Amino acid sequence: MFNSQKPQIEDLPTSRQLLRATAIAIVAAGAILVAVVLPSEYAVDPTGVGRQLGLTQMGEIKAQLAEEAAADAAAGAAPAAPVSQTAPAEVAAVGAAAATRSDTMKLTLAPGQGAEIKATMAKGARVNFNWSVEGGQVNFDTHADAPGIAYHGYGKGTDTAGESGELVAAFDGKHGWFWRNRSDGPVTITLRTDGAYSDLRRVV
Repeated sequence: MFNSQKPQIEDLPTSRQLLRATAIAIVAAGAILVAVVLPSEYAVDPTGVGRQLGLTQMGEIKAQLAEEAAADAAAGAAPAAPVSQTAPAEVAAVGAAAATRSDTMKLTLAPGQGAEIKATMAKGARVNFNWSVEGGQVNFDTHADAPGIAYHGYGKGTDTAGESGELVAAFDGKHGWFWRNRSDGPVTITLRTDGAYSDLRRVV
């Protein structure tokens, strides 16, 4: 009734061929793990290929966001450090019109250490900023977050000694800067801000 043919013994793969295919699959999986998965997920790049492909930077951002989330959780459980202010300010809720204020903050980072300062701003609010580094250079990431928005990037850079410009809030939330000291010695960052925001504090 059926015209199907049974496979011939010589058509089946030999044990040696199966072992060879298995070995190739294991080697390929290991190469993908080392060259792709470790750099993109954990910022571990033993071969250097991940950084050339931009995967290591992706892993560093993920690690940074994880640090920020942990810091935010810790900040919710303990009172935050007071802000060093150079002018009086009116504290307002997010979404409300904030009074114009100016602040100057300084922080010192050991080699490899990261830190973050954020301002609470309403959508469309503007802040002029200027930050400079003494003692070396840093990597930076200017970004924001809000309930339901884990990350919104404004710009980033590496091996930088300072930046200045205007930050315009894309939505009601917290907007600011993250720095990491990639030099061999400690560095001091001075941040100066002037604009419409209701709060400015170090969160990491």
